[in-house]
Amino acid sequence: MTLPMVVPAQDLPARVRIHEVGARDGLQNEKSVVPTEVKAEFVHRLAAAGLTTVEATSFVHPKWVPQLADAEALFPMLGDLDGVALPVLVPNERGLDRALALGAHRIAVFASATESFAKANLNRTVDESLAMFEPVVTRAKEHKAHVRGYLSMCFGDPWEGAVPVHQVVRVAKALVDMGCDELSLGDTIGVATPAHVQSLLAEINEEGVPTSSLAVHFHDTYGQALSNTLAALQHGVSTVDASAGGLGGCPYAKSATGNLATEDLVWMLQGLGIDTGVDLGLLTATSVWMAGQLGRPSPSRTVRALSHQES
Repeated sequence: MTLPMVVPAQDLPARVRIHEVGARDGLQNEKSVVPTEVKAEFVHRLAAAGLTTVEATSFVHPKWVPQLADAEALFPMLGDLDGVALPVLVPNERGLDRALALGAHRIAVFASATESFAKANLNRTVDESLAMFEPVVTRAKEHKAHVRGYLSMCFGDPWEGAVPVHQVVRVAKALVDMGCDELSLGDTIGVATPAHVQSLLAEINEEGVPTSSLAVHFHDTYGQALSNTLAALQHGVSTVDASAGGLGGCPYAKSATGNLATEDLVWMLQGLGIDTGVDLGLLTATSVWMAGQLGRPSPSRTVRALSHQES
């Protein structure tokens, strides 16, 4: 018998595009530097598993994220991946210059819904960070790049606690108004619950931002990532961020544990009859391989279950 058994639910998207963040967000916290060749093979294996969007790296200053200091070396090693979108994170215009020089045409900026995290992550206020991003987005669009806006701390902040929905909506609308094609709503410390997710999505819609422009990015700190994802799917969201093997956290928020594991997400979506184009066996094998490179087991429950069956 093939598992999971497919039992479709009503009013869910027929297809979900997974925005794979393992190679960037997943690895950026690693204390030991992962060799560039290993990162390149990781991206290639993810693409071979059927993932069509794989976030490749970040053009941030090496001082802040040493793990991603090899962006200039890594990105050209991915040039043979036809048909795979390779977004890169850029923090400012200098980062944009570096990315454009290598031919990147999918750009992401990383904003905060709270003042405390904006200060910790960007050393700016929320409004100052938006002012910094505006010329980045404008220039990226002039180069016909697709621009994604990440918005962190949408559901809670380790310093400020609960984050008012209207506060998140204001920053979300500002990012869309400056030209972001897509907005990823981040539960950076994993405190969201399903009704909170649907409330925020509805409020953002009321400001004129369509659901088709929205993605969700959940962390599994309290075990809520899949339930929150399902709530977003019920609202009509069809782009979900996930990290192969559940890699990652956040270097500026110590309470942020791992991202939603891509394998756990694919297992749920397969059971719901939702198409992802992802081969779960190949993806699981990729995460087992990467766990070996990192010297520790994957935290993904699906990876552990499937790899145990095969052993």
